[in-house]
Parts: sequence; C-alpha cells; structure tokens
Amino acid sequence: MNFIEGEVLLIDKPLNWTSFDIVNKIRYIIRAKLNLKKIKVGHAGTLDPLATGLLIVCTGKMTKQIESFQAQEKEYITTIKLGATTPSFDKETEEDATFSTDHITKEMIEQTLQKFVGETEQMPPMFSAKKVNGQKAYIAARKGEEIELKPRKIVISSIELQNINMPYIQIKISCSKGTYIRALGRDIGKTMNSGGYLTELRRTKIGDFNVENALEISEFEKNVNNLQLI
Repeated sequence: MNFIEGEVLLIDKPLNWTSFDIVNKIRYIIRAKLNLKKIKVGHAGTLDPLATGLLIVCTGKMTKQIESFQAQEKEYITTIKLGATTPSFDKETEEDATFSTDHITKEMIEQTLQKFVGETEQMPPMFSAKKVNGQKAYIAARKGEEIELKPRKIVISSIELQNINMPYIQIKISCSKGTYIRALGRDIGKTMNSGGYLTELRRTKIGDFNVENALEISEFEKNVNNLQLI
C-alpha cells in the first residue's frame, strides 16, 4: 500500500471514539511506520461519538476524493426509544421529558415512518457540528447558549422497520448527505404525539462501501506493520 500517494481505508468506528480520534490514530500509525513528520489523513463524513460503524478514511492524495465520498448515499441502522426525549436526541444527555406510548401501534409506526420518505426539510440538532456564525452548535449547546439553526433539505430514499420491542424500535434508513439520524428519531416520536431519542446508531454503508469490509482500528494497527509499503 502507498499511503503517501493515497489510500482509501474502511474503518469500523468503535463506541465513544470521535471521527477525529480515528484520523489522529491512523495518522500516528502511518507516521510511525514510515518515519514521516507529516502525512495528509482525513475522513469522509463525521460519526457521533455514540455512533459506531463505517468511517471512510483517506490518506495522501486520496484526501482530494473526500467530498465525493461524503456526497454518496448512506445507510444506517438505529434503535429509537419512544416515549421520552433528551436535549441531544441521544444518550449523551439525560432524559428531560416523558410521554405516553399506549396509543402507539405497529401500524402507526409503519405509517409514520413512510411520511419521512422523500425530500423533506430537517432541523439539525443543537448538539451537532453544524456551524452558526463560525461556531459549532454543540459548543454553544453544552454551554447552555441558544443559537438559531435553520432547516436543511434532505432526502430519505427508504426507511424499513426491523424490530419492535416497545418502547424501542429498530429501523434501517437510506438517506442523503446531511441527514441527522438523531433529528429523525426526534421527529418520528413527535409525529406520533410522543417522544423519541436514539439509544444506538450504526452506519452500515456509504455508497458502495460496506461496513462488512471495514477493519477495526486495532486490526489496522496490528496489520499495518505487515503491509508491504512503497
């Protein structure tokens, strides 16, 4: 492999790592192996710390392809807890409200999910990397500051209900760049006159790239010393 000329690495991001943690770790491993001071390394699409799954990492000249990878459709599998909300729309923050789920049926869930298929406008979460006036929204959110976010157009090509174990539902989503699955969980709960937040999130595909072909970071670190480098 030629990391300087450029490689596309598929990494299975573990829980509680940031996407930049992965980039920094890979950069360190490559620099140590090749005895380099600098090498370009970047990722194609942020995953939240509480999310796992496919992260595309590019090195060297392949970092020029990052935008094209980011633009591709993505697939996620997520578990949503209905009947409650959190400020971050996931488990990063504590539940701040609870709602009844007695009225929610399988038919209602299936009908609600289909309402989100197609082009819609979505309000990003306050706890996100979305920038407002040069500041990332999550920085303001963690300080308790209010900032004005604007909705953005997204496209959801499919949503499939995979499992129901109330108050939890598991769904698979195929969607466009810029879709916040945490915001989708919020909106699904709200549409059913209840609440909703993510308890698990895993990215399984980006375009034709599949997490089944990805390496855990520990596997990459173990194997890189055995690679034939150019």
